[in-house]
Amino acid sequence: MIKILETDRLILRQLSIEDDAFILELVNDPLWLRFIGDRGVRTLEDARNYLVNGPLAMYERAGFGLYLVERTSDGVSLGMCGLIKRDGLDDVDIGFAFLPEFRTQGYAYESAAAIMLYGRSILGLKRIVAITSLDNERSAHLLEKLGFTFEKMIQLPDDCETLKLFVSDV
Repeated sequence: MIKILETDRLILRQLSIEDDAFILELVNDPLWLRFIGDRGVRTLEDARNYLVNGPLAMYERAGFGLYLVERTSDGVSLGMCGLIKRDGLDDVDIGFAFLPEFRTQGYAYESAAAIMLYGRSILGLKRIVAITSLDNERSAHLLEKLGFTFEKMIQLPDDCETLKLFVSDV
């Protein structure tokens, strides 16, 4: 496993095919389905395909991506956090999602703050953006806590949903 970052409580590492069971659980969480969308992942094979065509392909293409967030004390997988270069956005955006039992414990903030620092200091990004669904208040609040500000409403190509675009400039 390729470790990218470590904080006081967390390790962020590259996802691998062996994370298929975790991905299957995460992408079928009701809040993932509501705020991020149904990725059609129903089996472990679907999860492996999601990993190969999503995060693993992004590592190859961009040199970064979404990372698995593990607790250092026991190695438990908590969620994902990382940077994404997606079609339809000029800038790299930050993304995060955590299993229900690990929300509201500061893990999302801790991992996202570390990813922001990594994006700026290691990757040299001058501007990082984030997108949320219109009614995803918890993510919007976390983004504001991280120093993001709302810029405008957008739509990504091939997507009918209107999204909020937040920005964080150096």
